[in-house]
Amino acid sequence: MNKTLFGIALVIGGATQPPPLVIEPAPAPPLHSIIPVPAAIALSVTEQLVIDSGTFVVVDRGVSPEVKAVGQYLVQMLWPSASPNLVNWSGDQPARVGKHIRLIVETGRLELGDEGYDLGIRSDGVTLRARTPAGLFHGVQTIRQLLPHSVEHPAMVDRKLWLPTGNITDTPRFEWRGMMLDVSRHFLPPADVKKFVDAMALYKLNRLHLHLSDDQGWRIEIKSRPKLTAIGGSTKVGGGPGGFYTQEEYRNLVAYAASRFITVVPEIDMPAHTNAALASYPELNCDKIAPPLYTGISVGFSALCVDSAAVLRFVKDVVREISAMTPGNYFHVGGDEVKKLTHAQYIRFIESVQQVVNANEKRMIGWAEISPAALVPGTIVQNWIRDSSFVHAARGGKIIISPSTRAYLDMKYDSTTILGQNWAAYIEVKDAYDWDPATFIPGVPEASILGVEGPLWSETTMTREDYELLAFPRLIALAEVGWSQSALRKWEDFRIRLGAHAKRQAALGLNFYRSSQVPWVH
Repeated sequence: MNKTLFGIALVIGGATQPPPLVIEPAPAPPLHSIIPVPAAIALSVTEQLVIDSGTFVVVDRGVSPEVKAVGQYLVQMLWPSASPNLVNWSGDQPARVGKHIRLIVETGRLELGDEGYDLGIRSDGVTLRARTPAGLFHGVQTIRQLLPHSVEHPAMVDRKLWLPTGNITDTPRFEWRGMMLDVSRHFLPPADVKKFVDAMALYKLNRLHLHLSDDQGWRIEIKSRPKLTAIGGSTKVGGGPGGFYTQEEYRNLVAYAASRFITVVPEIDMPAHTNAALASYPELNCDKIAPPLYTGISVGFSALCVDSAAVLRFVKDVVREISAMTPGNYFHVGGDEVKKLTHAQYIRFIESVQQVVNANEKRMIGWAEISPAALVPGTIVQNWIRDSSFVHAARGGKIIISPSTRAYLDMKYDSTTILGQNWAAYIEVKDAYDWDPATFIPGVPEASILGVEGPLWSETTMTREDYELLAFPRLIALAEVGWSQSALRKWEDFRIRLGAHAKRQAALGLNFYRSSQVPWVH
């Protein structure tokens, strides 16, 4: 069968070109530092494959654009100075072109599931097999972590890289492995969100939940409701300018995440956490009077006038426009911390919104409080407290586990941490790692658990660096909780592997927390 070759030759020509920056990577450590830990791994401590400009990335000719894109991603990772005109096409067999990294889709490998992969590394080449492009992409991330950290260096480099020989077979434990970014209390520009997407991809996370509205800000353009961003998007916690994503920017973010096999999950929180919307459109209030914009951090004081026709029209407009821009299957409606409605009003509203979401061909997700409603098959409950979600599980529903005492990334690490809060707990790296979703909520079996997610609320985070300091390395711990089987996870092993990622995280420009629990290798 013909192959497509991505051949690389680093050519520097002309007197105006600066000399290449040469980075000599340290020898590969004898023990791997792959995170999440793979299901099965056997690596040599002596034999290596050297990757240089004479190595080719090979995919079958005629493969899907997604597979080709994974190959191009790998090329760019290995040789960041390569330009598009250095991608060559050839009918040569891999054996005839020397060293190669071959990507193969084998749809019959059912044991690999939708995201698993099989990686074989020999002294003359690499073979990466998966059932899907997503599986290939995750395998590429494992290759990335096996390479020296210099592969992350953004500058043009003339370098040699190497991989230990061996075999890895890997599949995830849970389907849903995500994080939530609260961009409503403080706004994150698109470039900052993309940096999070790149870091998520490295650790095989696959869901990005964007909290797009709250009392303090509305962050997504709704063309039928322009005041939502003109008024509701104008400020943030503490005052000052807010911000929002245009529909074009949002679509671009969704596509960028999809290129890393990450699904964006939009959240419009309702019926509470709605002051930004209430301030924008008076008719959403029962008294038809718009409240002032809010820049504090209290919760529970706002609520839509849920029994009004105006609110239903508003919900339909917002869900319709966002759903049209979001190819993923999910729409998150919040539903938490509602203090101004009766129980009957709340349940009636949630069930009405569920109909709207389903009419737009999306599966509804809501926080734990929605559990008592008559939820249809396919609706997902996101648990952040240890009670109530078992009601949904008992009806056969799926649950995302996000315990505030383990997975809330906005909690302080300890009493000395400047950023974050501590109302749920202090969460050190070990706390974020050393728990099992399958046993965390009494009465909820593993079969009911869709996966795990780490929410990062932004009351105290004003910059990307603030978000990163709270997220990393706890998000990395959560990635292993979601991917690796419980029997494979050992804290003492994880902390050593995590410590080896210090140089990689630094090369990526991540502002990570240097926890004293981890032996960082600088």
